Amino acid sequence: MNGIGDFQRDFIRAIYGVGSGDAASSLSALTSQPGFKVYRNTVLKASVDALAANYPTIVRLVGDEWFRSAALIHACAEPPESVCLIEYGQGFAGFLDGFGPAADLPYLGDVARLDRCWTECHVAADEAALDSSMLAALSEADLLRSALHPRASVRWRWAPSQPAFSIWQANRAQRALAGQLDWSGEGALLSRIDGQVAWQAASRGMCVFLDACAAGDDLQSATGQAVAAEPELDVAHLLGTLISAQAFASPFSITSTTSATD
Repeated sequence: MNGIGDFQRDFIRAIYGVGSGDAASSLSALTSQPGFKVYRNTVLKASVDALAANYPTIVRLVGDEWFRSAALIHACAEPPESVCLIEYGQGFAGFLDGFGPAADLPYLGDVARLDRCWTECHVAADEAALDSSMLAALSEADLLRSALHPRASVRWRWAPSQPAFSIWQANRAQRALAGQLDWSGEGALLSRIDGQVAWQAASRGMCVFLDACAAGDDLQSATGQAVAAEPELDVAHLLGTLISAQAFASPFSITSTTSATD
């Protein structure tokens, strides 16, 4: 079995043009055949096609030729690890951050992260959403100790120095940007509702609040962190917005007790 495993590993490395010289030498009888080049091109094209499908906003921003050239470099450096190619490209945003030809487009990485958020929302497991009446039934003390857990199909991101959400939502919807961009930080909240991924702007405080919730903090702690990040934050409005976006899962927990609300 080890021999088969070594062969499979070396074969994949040969397809993507990575690996040691010894590995390439051991497969030279195979890789020198004309059919191998055809197979290699087919595999690489599938990887690039998958990246294009998973990052449509980036394709629209840079054009197909530029994108496919960059995607090929990334695919050779980070081949797919799963046959489910809709999950491929987890490291693509980071690749764009350090990609020399993208130096004049510093927002690309953050925009790509929003494309990735969309995919993760789309393929996430289903979970029941929190009903606001469940919170309304709590005492004030239990409400402050409640820990709200983001649903698996919810993602949020804050880009501290780029209007990534404005750029992303316009190009994702294939429309022109409205007016001049304010080149400052922006956030986004994405959530799958009734099978469709919806999105909206998210403030710094909202993103900090959701980070705290994801870390298991209770409502009192999460609210304190959010207000520290955004002093003018309207907490009641924040909770209403997040519940409407079905951002939280049901049930939720009450910290420091053994009770849970179903």
